[in-house]
This record gives sequence, structure tokens and C-alpha cells, in this order.
Amino acid sequence: MFENLSERLERSLKLLKGEGKITEINVAETLKEVRRALLDADVNFKTAKTFTETVKEKALGQNVLSALKPGQMMVKLVHDELAELMGRTNVDINLKGSPAVILMAGLQGSGKTTMSGKLAKLLKSKRGKNPLLAACDVYRPAAIDQLKVLGEQINVPVFADLESKDPVKIALAALKQAKLNGHDVLIVDTAGRLAIDEQMMKEITNIKDALNPSEILFVVDSMTGQDAVNTAKEFNDRLNFDGVVLTKLDGDTRGGAALSIRSVVNKPIKFVGTGEKLDALDVFHPERMADRILGMGDIVSLVERAQEQYDVEEARKLQKKIAKNQFNFNDFISQIQQIKKMGNLKDLASMIPGVGKALKNIDIDDDAFKSIEAIIYSMTPLERENPELINGTRRKRIADGSGTTIQDVNQLLKQFTETKKMMKMMSGGKNMARMMSNMKMPN
Repeated sequence: MFENLSERLERSLKLLKGEGKITEINVAETLKEVRRALLDADVNFKTAKTFTETVKEKALGQNVLSALKPGQMMVKLVHDELAELMGRTNVDINLKGSPAVILMAGLQGSGKTTMSGKLAKLLKSKRGKNPLLAACDVYRPAAIDQLKVLGEQINVPVFADLESKDPVKIALAALKQAKLNGHDVLIVDTAGRLAIDEQMMKEITNIKDALNPSEILFVVDSMTGQDAVNTAKEFNDRLNFDGVVLTKLDGDTRGGAALSIRSVVNKPIKFVGTGEKLDALDVFHPERMADRILGMGDIVSLVERAQEQYDVEEARKLQKKIAKNQFNFNDFISQIQQIKKMGNLKDLASMIPGVGKALKNIDIDDDAFKSIEAIIYSMTPLERENPELINGTRRKRIADGSGTTIQDVNQLLKQFTETKKMMKMMSGGKNMARMMSNMKMPN
């Protein structure tokens, strides 16, 4: 996420390193490179120009604190302006109404249908809502089936009418169904086109007029760069949407859409898709995104994800087991599962300050724990409960069963023993996650 932009900005801001004070000359040189970095990231030209002019004005007007070096001051100014550019604070989705109606809009291929499913899952699992999905894309043959499959995966009902080709009638029927069955949110998946056309715009405008939605979300593929911004402007002119959802932000995106959309259409980015899984949808926080772009990490989001998987009662039981030196492989595999639920491993690592840059050219597979899991699952229940029973014969059987080597099994057992000792020494196992992160994966 924003890897190239982060690297370019870091190089640009290094121009002030070692300078004794901020001057018009060194600021101009630095911001010239910052502007190039933004343009290379496909940020709107006017947006990049305004951004650098604003930073320059603030930089030259600053009374630099004696404790700060010019480079540090410039980083702060760029950070603050990046956050301002993206909206400064996050804007929540409007769920007023009975039911609240959310209209999803965008071009074909932008990820509307998948995003509808992700949003339904988020509202159900994190907001306690009872959503209904409405399949109003009557043109793409697989759209209705795709939404039904997503609905089954997240246990959310889908309203569809295979006989009708009128999306307005289908949407109104879905609204009636939502009211009858007590659904407090109706998410309407609409049709897209390969390009903006009058028929598409008229159709979605008619759906909007019929439903009077509490929220209209424009879904856009962040990898399309400036095309995404231009499309957003045209949709906003017709629909006056309430917010933007950026998909594929985990891909090889240059970040131009995220940095430009707010300034061009003056509408907030509300959600970002960060992966293919249905729980890979995050609320957009401009300040945190600015932190990540400048390589400062995003500890707050990392902690929030951890808290979502944190079971207080299980944690108490685990703390007691650690205190009694009874931590075993069943407990260990349970902790691995919790980490995996938190999301993409490389994305999680990038939230730790300084780690994102170190992992730039390293591919962290989501199956990074696969070898460890295979070894543990090849143990018998008795062996998982009592690792000290695993002798040479058992180690060979476990290696054969897991498709690894005896050396891999030995390495895991050795590191597990060392980690167990260290966890015993630590207060309540508070740093367990750090200890687990030191466990090397067998090749």
C-alpha cells in the first residue's frame, strides 16, 4: 500500500537532513521532489500543486522549535497536509432510517458486488445490524449468483427477482421485504457498465429517487488512478453521493485516487478494501493513512484489529496456564488462528513503524504459518498437550505426516521450549505476540 509513494517522499524529505534551518531555497528543492513523487503516484495535477504550495507557505511561516530539525518539521508539515488532503478525520456511514438504505454505485469491475457483501458482514459483525442484500444488477449474468454466494458465506439473506428486468421494481420489492422481515439495513447492489453512459446514469438515478437512500456509496478501483477520480466526479455530478469506497488498496496501487478524490469531489473516503477476504474492509482514517504513507506505521489500527479477536475469558485461562508453565501446542495453535483472523500478514506488519520499509521486497504469504500448523496438526492430541513426550521416533512420524523434515520439527520444538520459558518469566504473558513473532517458519 503506497510503497512507491512512501519511498519517494522519504527520499524527498531527506534533502533537508543536516540543514541548520528552513530556507526558501531548501524548502523549494524539497517540495519540488515531493511534487514529483505525488505526480508519479498519479495524484491530480492541481491537487499536487495546491498541496506543495500550502506546505511551502506553512514551512516558511514557521518559527522552528529549537528541539526540532528542519527535516523533522517538514515531515510534520507534509504529514498534516496529507491528512488534510484526505479529509483529516474519518466520516461514519449514515444508518438512519427504518431500514437504512445504502445504495452502491460504480463502474463494472470496480468491485461493487463484493464490496456489498463485505459491508454487510462489517455491519452485521461489528455494528450488530441485521442487513438484507438486494440484487439489482439485471444485466451481468453472474451478478445475482455472485451476491447469493456472498450472502451464504456471511449468513446474510439476499433478495432477488429472476423474472424481473426492472431494477427499480426489484429495489422497491426488496425494501418492502426488508420492512416485513425486520431488517434494519438494506444494501442495494446496482449494475455497472464498462464506461459511463446515459442509460446507466438514468437507471441508478431512478433507483435513488425511488428509494431515497440514507447513504450513497461510490465504489471505485483504486488501481485506476486518475480515471477513478474522473469517474467519481461524473457520478457525483449526477448522484451527489455521500462517500467513497476504495477497493484493491492492497494491490500495486500508486495511491493517486486516495489522495485526489477528496479534493476533487469534496466527498469523504469512508471505507477501503484491503484484500480479497470478506473481512478485508477497513474504516478509512486520514490521519492513520498519512502515518502509513510516511512510514510511521499505524499502531492504533493494529491494536483495534487485535482487540476484535481478543477473548477476555480465554486470555485469563491462558494467563493462568502460562503462570503454571502449562502452555502447550493447543494454546499455541489457538494464538496462531487469532493472528490469522486479524488480516493480511504483510499489511499487519506494515502497521508497525519502520517494518513496512524493511519488508518492501519481501513477500509474506498469508500461509506463512502453514508449515508450523502442519507440524502441530501431525501430533497426536496427547503430544500437543504434553510436548515433552515427543522423542526421536515421534519426531520422525510427525515430520513424515506434515511433509517437513526432522530438522524442521526439532527447530519448532526447540523454539517452542525457549518461548515457553520466556513467557513464564514475563508478567502474565503480555508480550506473547512478540514472542510468537520470533518463531521462525520452517522452509
